[in-house]
Amino acid sequence: MQEIAQDTKAGGHASADGPRVEKITLDHPWRWLGKGWQDIKRAPGYSLTYGAGIVLLSGLITLALVAGELTFTVPFLIAGFFLIAPLLAIGLYQMSAHLERDESLKNCQALEAFKRNQGQLGVATGFLVMIMQMWILASVFVFLMLFTDPFPTLENFIAVVFLSGEHLLLLLAFTLIGGFFAACAFCISAIAVPMLIDRPIDAFTAMRVSARAVMLNWLPMLLWATLIVLIVGAGLVTFYVGLFVAVPLVGHATWHAYRDLVPQD
Repeated sequence: MQEIAQDTKAGGHASADGPRVEKITLDHPWRWLGKGWQDIKRAPGYSLTYGAGIVLLSGLITLALVAGELTFTVPFLIAGFFLIAPLLAIGLYQMSAHLERDESLKNCQALEAFKRNQGQLGVATGFLVMIMQMWILASVFVFLMLFTDPFPTLENFIAVVFLSGEHLLLLLAFTLIGGFFAACAFCISAIAVPMLIDRPIDAFTAMRVSARAVMLNWLPMLLWATLIVLIVGAGLVTFYVGLFVAVPLVGHATWHAYRDLVPQD
């Protein structure tokens, strides 16, 4: 109890349910982006190659959907990208950890980070995939309930549903549902994955600490979530080309967010 009281006096929020969480300000998200950019500058070959891999993977998945006449699923998968992005950036967290210790990145691999706590990372992955599936099912249900016109073909699905302007209630419902599930995913994953590769901690504790950090710092974390959406969104609307820089920038910055929110003892 004495230790918890000392942590609270120091400006943090201690809990018997996990590590101490620090109180931050609105300046911190901008600092995280600055530190993330510095990490890219220190290791451009490694960081940007990682970003290029994400661009290539995204492009191949999209081409496969178009070839399979499943183009209408692309908007849902793009939204899902935000949900699973914390896992896709695991190698970038590992790079930032090495740079933090002034270690070489020659043998730095995402697989190394995953193996460190693979069982608990698997649990966290399962939760994020479950949230993504629930979001898709909820969206399909709302679509079937609110879309009263003849069902559009695969070729004109996006034009009829999203671009015609005739289904504003449906779009509003999609937005609210997506926002709800995105908020849930952000709360439990904002810093959970970096924590799992950095500490011998279980997934449920990591997700609880992440949610506690978001709730304690809801305004700065709302700003941080907005910046992530804007930066990654810019990468997505440029036909994924912008992800070449956006993913490394946000990934490295997330590591520094974790360091500020849950400092080492």
